[in-house]
Amino acid sequence: MEEYKVLITTSGIGSRLGDLTKYTNKSLVRVGDKPAISHIIESYPEDTKFVVTLGHFGDHVKDFLGLAYPNKNFEFVTVDKYKGEGSSLLYSLKCAKSKLNTPFIFHAGDTIIKEHSFQKLKDNWVVGYDKLNSAQYRTFNTDSKNISNFNEKGELNYDFVYVGVAGISDYKLFWRNLDEIYKKNSFDSSLSDVHVIRKMLSSTKFKFEISDNWFDIGNTSELKKTRSKFKSSISVLDKMDENIFMFDNFVIKFFSNLDISKNRYLRGKILDSVVPKILDHKNNFFKYEKAKGKLFSNSANPEKFKLFLEWLNKNLWIKHDEDIKLLTKSFYYDKTISRLKYILEQVQENNNKINNIEVSKIFDLINEINFDELYDGKAYRIHGDLILDNVIETKTGFKLIDWRQDFGGELKYGDIYYDLAKLNHNLIFNHHLVDSGNYFVKENNGNISCDILVSKNLLDCREVLHKFILENGYDLNKVKLLTSIIWLNMSPLHEYPLNKFLFNFGKYNLKLELDK
Repeated sequence: MEEYKVLITTSGIGSRLGDLTKYTNKSLVRVGDKPAISHIIESYPEDTKFVVTLGHFGDHVKDFLGLAYPNKNFEFVTVDKYKGEGSSLLYSLKCAKSKLNTPFIFHAGDTIIKEHSFQKLKDNWVVGYDKLNSAQYRTFNTDSKNISNFNEKGELNYDFVYVGVAGISDYKLFWRNLDEIYKKNSFDSSLSDVHVIRKMLSSTKFKFEISDNWFDIGNTSELKKTRSKFKSSISVLDKMDENIFMFDNFVIKFFSNLDISKNRYLRGKILDSVVPKILDHKNNFFKYEKAKGKLFSNSANPEKFKLFLEWLNKNLWIKHDEDIKLLTKSFYYDKTISRLKYILEQVQENNNKINNIEVSKIFDLINEINFDELYDGKAYRIHGDLILDNVIETKTGFKLIDWRQDFGGELKYGDIYYDLAKLNHNLIFNHHLVDSGNYFVKENNGNISCDILVSKNLLDCREVLHKFILENGYDLNKVKLLTSIIWLNMSPLHEYPLNKFLFNFGKYNLKLELDK
């Protein structure tokens, strides 16, 4: 392979992506099944040498790359000024200078080019795209096969938009010009590779290549367009502070909370053979083998569901003899009160009827619950988020994924009633139904109408579950009560109108159970 390196800049804070970069780096925003930086890395030959600048959540980028690509050649550069005064893309480039005493390709961390061939560095070149709107992009003009000029954002007279990928053959000239620019304007936060290339045009030539496969993730509107072009096998609802990345043979989970990540990893070891093999763990990430099979939410039927419950009884639900009343109190009561206070900041209780039934205020309903009976759980090894989307049907049985990190702080066991209630909840409320918009919540003259469309297949599975609960000596009423509480606890974790639906649907079903 021709000797060159690829520089990927991930140091910026990604402010144009809003809350998506509140908990992690912009290059780790998921596009399809993988983060943006994976699409960049995998577009280059296997033996490519990469230099990666680190700044905003730089440890996340470094840890992820170590887990996802343990055999690739990475050099990391820490950028001390990646936000505020003195920060700029040009400064990030300057920090990487010592690693790039060779021809190199600059590749911005927020730009993806599918199946590109812009890898030869006999000449200097940049990659362009034929785009009509230049408001958020620098552009260039061309003269025959070369660039004649680079323009700032918003220029109306241009030929192509610059996508943020450039080949630098004359690397010594690049660094000399960069140093001269930085010496005069070190505090200009708008300085970038474009300003260096523009200066280089007076003494050398830059060719250009036009890409038909450029995708931008640098702002929320372009990210949305990009995501629509990449297929995804992931059906989970998006969360800002956690993510999942799917590769051919393994999965990487991200949690912004270090304790959650660590406990997920430890519980994966405890759950052992019922979950995929745990491969590695680095701070906010852990890695496990990808289970081969079908998502059970797509293949479940009453007959298979009965076999699944038998499998759970034999392989997952191992009894412990501990008293778990303190755990259940923390998990059921304390968490519920906290979540209800949160949802009441989002949704007002200005109605007194739900589905034409008189319903008290939520805290009045909570006071009617016999929590002593609820606390009297049964200690078992549990999954903790036992829904069909977290089950893989394999050729030989099942594998469970996306297990909960603890139960009230305990890693080894929890209340089996919680697993049963999560299953019961999911056979009514699931991601597919939500994504398809098969629920509604309406308000009219103090009456809330809310309901969700459920398939007969899932209702039949629910009957199988209820029969299993009764035959194994569990309290079905307790399971149904906990199901209502689960919906209430879920409500503040979602946006409008789903939060309003879950709150009122949970409240309505809680009223029905209490009346029994």
